[in-house]
Amino acid sequence: MVTTGAAVVDRFSLQLTLVLFLSVVVVTLFTALLTAPQGDEISEFYLGNRLMSPLRNGLAMCGDYLSAATLLGSTGLVALTGYDGLLYLCGTAVAWMMVLLIIAEPLRNAGRFTLGDTLAYRLPRMQRPVRLALAVCTLAIATLYLVAQLVGSVALLTQFTGEPSATTRTLCVVVIGTIVIVYAAIGGMPGATFIQVVKAVMLICGVTVTAVMVLHRFDWNFDALLAAAADNSGQGQRFLEPGLRYGGSTTSKLDFFSLQLAIVLGLAALPHVMMRLLAPKQVGVLRSSVVWAMGLVSLVCLAAGILGLGATAVVGRDTIARTDRKGDAAVLLLAQDLGGGILTALLSCLAFVTLLAVAAGLTLAAASSLAHDLYGEVIRKGRAKETEELAVARLAAAVIGILGMLLALISWGANTATLAFLAFAIAASALLPTLVYTLFWRRFTAQGALLSLCGGLLSSVLLVVFSPVVSGTPSSLYPSADFALFPLQNPGIVSIPAGFLLGWLGSLLSRPQSPESYEDFEVRTLVGADQHRTG
Repeated sequence: MVTTGAAVVDRFSLQLTLVLFLSVVVVTLFTALLTAPQGDEISEFYLGNRLMSPLRNGLAMCGDYLSAATLLGSTGLVALTGYDGLLYLCGTAVAWMMVLLIIAEPLRNAGRFTLGDTLAYRLPRMQRPVRLALAVCTLAIATLYLVAQLVGSVALLTQFTGEPSATTRTLCVVVIGTIVIVYAAIGGMPGATFIQVVKAVMLICGVTVTAVMVLHRFDWNFDALLAAAADNSGQGQRFLEPGLRYGGSTTSKLDFFSLQLAIVLGLAALPHVMMRLLAPKQVGVLRSSVVWAMGLVSLVCLAAGILGLGATAVVGRDTIARTDRKGDAAVLLLAQDLGGGILTALLSCLAFVTLLAVAAGLTLAAASSLAHDLYGEVIRKGRAKETEELAVARLAAAVIGILGMLLALISWGANTATLAFLAFAIAASALLPTLVYTLFWRRFTAQGALLSLCGGLLSSVLLVVFSPVVSGTPSSLYPSADFALFPLQNPGIVSIPAGFLLGWLGSLLSRPQSPESYEDFEVRTLVGADQHRTG
């Protein structure tokens, strides 16, 4: 996330940030332990308190989705690229429309604990191979996103200490990773929900207050803010026009479209977001929750846009670029100018808590899929006791957390945005086609699901391997090599249609399910399945 080797925050801000962060961690860990599942029912571990109000559930959804990339990366992108960065933020806000209008209600009605339960009810034939493929895809998405969060924690630490030593990197990753494991393994969904609500409230309040301070600096005149940002960008009016990052060539335009496609379509299929959609007990609560989440995410994106423009207007684009070529230091530099060390520490603590909360949600989603889909249904063939499955879920959370820590240490220096965008691409290319076909296409078969899942995953990964992300440019992972056969950095424009095409082709080439099975499933998606759900 951050590549600069110089510290941009003073010692006072570092000390205050650590005090605030440790205070939040102690309070949330204690509360997570108190709210942790007390019995052996897996429904409580997977779904938590299903009687939450729409606002609280919406805050949890908002917390699950918004990562530190929104606070640091998106703000920096606006600060460096102006119009193009604002356009990127629009895609982040619009993504929830897909969830609200198409996915949320039928998924909640048809599902139980995971997407695997929905697929198993819809495709009883060959349900175990489908669950296995689904678990692999879920693990891939969650691990990539988790590694991005852990690497991002070290990158954020760089803002305080400069280029960290190997020991400092290891300590940071191990501490964050261990806290994440405790949240997910012991707290389950109730613990993860609490930290998500706390994080969401902190994030919304933090960015809103800082955005208000920016607007107050310019006498509440948005035109004056835009003019100052253009003047201090070194680009003049071009800063407020498309083309600084994504519009310079046809390839960059296609790359941006591919990125936005993955973000807008991938959100609905992210495992930790889907788990949150299954939690509400009533459909009305789900609808209201998604509306709250959509409004809160849009508010944060609006505030992030103002912060990015404010950083350019107040600090200057050249100063931001010299400090960090990707702009992730922009919001901290702005905070230093607006509120000194106290505001800087508050926003820095907020970034660490955001990383922690997102990582906990991802770990829980991956552990639930491995325990329920892989162990409970594939290995034990539905004969596992609830206490047994719960123990496996907690063990899986620990294993996934440790795996994420190891991969984060090995991949130090990798582009965290690339890891996160690849996770979105896999979700949009493998899980989304399977989910859409399962819910809405009568002819869909288990073979189609397998092809869609495996094909979407492989096409996304292979396209990134043979892209400029890995080789062919000075900023590639292997700059001295050149096997970049695919010109775009984001694979979604190819891998998403491939996932839908493979699901369609696999279904046409296989024997269809009985009409009665789909009719039963269709009724279930329309009227709900509470009689089949626990909790």
